[in-house]
Amino acid sequence: MKHELGLHTALDTSGFLGARATDALLRDTDLVLLDIKSWDPDTYEKVTGRPLRPTLDFARRLADLGQEVHVRFVLVPGLTDDPANVEGVAAFAAGLGNVSRVDILPFHKLGEAKWQGLAKPFTLHDTPSPTPGQIATAREVFRAHGLHAV
Repeated sequence: MKHELGLHTALDTSGFLGARATDALLRDTDLVLLDIKSWDPDTYEKVTGRPLRPTLDFARRLADLGQEVHVRFVLVPGLTDDPANVEGVAAFAAGLGNVSRVDILPFHKLGEAKWQGLAKPFTLHDTPSPTPGQIATAREVFRAHGLHAV
C-alpha cells in the first residue's frame, strides 16, 4: 500500500532491539538508519549503556536481507575518534555489502540542556567538537573502504 501512495519509510535505530523487528516490518522499510557508536565493545557500552553485539547482529541480519542501510557514526574526540575504532566501524560496514552511505556526525553539545533538565550530569561537558581535520580524516577512513561517506 505504501508504495502505491508514493510513501518512503525509514527505520532510525541503534539496532539494540533489532531482533524484535519482524521480517515483515523490514520488508516494508525502505531504508534503515543504523547508529554504530563504536567498534570497541567497552567504549560502546560506556557510550550507550548497552552491549555492542545486538547492534552488529542486527546489521548482519539487514545485510542478509539485502536491506539498504545508512550507517551513522558520531565522532567524539577522546571517545570514538581512536584510529582503530574508526577503522573497525569502517571495515565492518564495508563488509556488509548493503551500506549505501555513512554519515560522520561531529559531536556537539546541543543536548546538554536536556541533561540539565533531567538533573543528570552531562559527562561530556568538557569534550570539544571535532575539528574539520578530524572529521575529514574519519571520512577518508570510510572512503578507503569503498564507502560513500559524508
